[in-house]
Amino acid sequence: MNSRIQQHGVANAGMMLVISAPSGTGKSTLIRRLTAEFKAFAFSISCTTRAPRPGEADGREYHFLTREEFERRRESGYFAEWAEVYGNFYGTPRQATVDLLNAGRDIIFDIDVQGARQLKENLGQGCYVFVFPPSREALERRLTGRGTDSPETIARRLAEARKEISDSHWFDYWIVNDDLSQAYEQLRSIYLAEKVRPAYQQAWRDALSRQWGER
Repeated sequence: MNSRIQQHGVANAGMMLVISAPSGTGKSTLIRRLTAEFKAFAFSISCTTRAPRPGEADGREYHFLTREEFERRRESGYFAEWAEVYGNFYGTPRQATVDLLNAGRDIIFDIDVQGARQLKENLGQGCYVFVFPPSREALERRLTGRGTDSPETIARRLAEARKEISDSHWFDYWIVNDDLSQAYEQLRSIYLAEKVRPAYQQAWRDALSRQWGER
């Protein structure tokens, strides 16, 4: 299904779907399923000061910047959101995001709570979804079961999860990822319901109204 829905040849406005969750909650799996079904989703290409990893290309995975250039752009208001993570800066270009939305593209953001809050404050739009684990114990089992993190890293991620959950109150929707299929159906339903809000169909409504005016 094409996420850029057209009616009478008029493109609806693009929507920001912003998804946050503690690490290990299954957010990335849910997003992969959604973008596999709705293939017209656009991803915002972030800027970062970290070095490219093997196989990464500038302008594809990230825009790779020096720390000085990132700070210069940050001070000029270039970013819709930014954060420092483990000594490296990451940021979402504001104008590129606005241009995609104006072109009728839906954008999906896989982002932490801090970044989601900045997007809402700086762009003033979007649908914000927070994904919960079913319990602290379930999250700890998932993090341990991945076999990729040390006990110290798992403890840090659990502490971060507590902070993120305490700051989830301002999101538009909550999903508990206990059963993956059910959680996906809820996320899918949220997206489809949001797309028929008047805010995203104004161009089509105006075009339809003009048809009456021409009679």
